[in-house]
Amino acid sequence: MRLIWDCAGSILSAASSLPIYREVLPRALSFTAQISIPFLQPIWLKPDGTLDLGQLLAGFLAFWRQHGQPWLGAVHYHEVAPHLVLMTFLDRVVNGGGTLDREYAVSSGRMDLYLRYGATRLAIELKVWRDGRPDPLKSGLAQLGSYLDELGLETGWLVIFDQRDGLPEISERTKTETAPTPAGRDVMVIRA
Repeated sequence: MRLIWDCAGSILSAASSLPIYREVLPRALSFTAQISIPFLQPIWLKPDGTLDLGQLLAGFLAFWRQHGQPWLGAVHYHEVAPHLVLMTFLDRVVNGGGTLDREYAVSSGRMDLYLRYGATRLAIELKVWRDGRPDPLKSGLAQLGSYLDELGLETGWLVIFDQRDGLPEISERTKTETAPTPAGRDVMVIRA
């Protein structure tokens, strides 16, 4: 399955001049997750229609804890399943009036997402922690820090999907904490 993801990243990189292709492949890969998501009450919107990042995080965490484990076991491409579940969740958010840009880093074990909703901007770095590899926290903070510099943002999310063997259920191990980037920006770290 890693070959599928690497090929997908290569196709998306080559097709960067045609943004529609950057949407087609992730949506096709996450089709099963998309059609199986129940209606999501948009708790992440403030009364004035702007995005509340704290409620967005709470909404994703509740969604992940409830649906993450069953979907990881049901998806054929287990290595990219958590990425697709997060993107599927965020697609529901941006369908209400925002955009989600995806930057694929082929074979690097990471992906960057840039959520724009009205005046709200959120940079998200995704990392995967696999058996035999060190905790990606330090490298993820450095990459997210660089991403924040490029975008001129003060904060973002680092999402670490832990896919090591022998872990407790997702509902038990998912947690959040704040951590500083090398430049001293506080970001939200989500361990899922």
